[in-house]
Amino acid sequence: MDEIAPGIRHWTAVHPNIGWRVSSYWLPDLEVLLDPLQVPDEVDGISHIVLSNRHHKRSAFEARERFGATVHVPRIGLQEFAETDPVEPYDFGSPFVDGAITAHQVTELWPDDGALHIPSLSVLAIADTVLRDDNGDLKFMPEMCFDDIEAERASIIAGLTRLASELSFAHLLLAHGDPIANSGNEDLAAFVLG
Repeated sequence: MDEIAPGIRHWTAVHPNIGWRVSSYWLPDLEVLLDPLQVPDEVDGISHIVLSNRHHKRSAFEARERFGATVHVPRIGLQEFAETDPVEPYDFGSPFVDGAITAHQVTELWPDDGALHIPSLSVLAIADTVLRDDNGDLKFMPEMCFDDIEAERASIIAGLTRLASELSFAHLLLAHGDPIANSGNEDLAAFVLG
């Protein structure tokens, strides 16, 4: 596990369903896990587990059992969960986790895919609209993730452009690929400008 900036810890694990190495985050000062998979033993003091979209269940329910934490999921993605699943829905534009996090929808074409803004840590955490490749470059998700690739990519660019211009953040946390510390806003803006 690496501390990429004060109060932001990052680790990776291979997702058993897709075979990709994915990123998870621990924000100890906020008692938050973001999109956790295979939570390391050193993690403690968790009150909130936040999924950036409905697909990122990963180890959320195991972590909930371990910590007794609340699992927060996007309301628009509740169809992915059973009525008996112990989750607390959040809405785009409404702060949650005691006001520390506000989720923003990137595109209506991927309706539950969020970007989580965490001002106290100068963070924007992105679900699945973009990834960071092994060369450190921001890229779109693979073509297999799209139905109408041109329309969806254009809508993602528009949404990320809006977020990069409207929100203040230094660190970009990605569910797929390594995070970007300190230059996250600039790197995201450069990606959307092409």
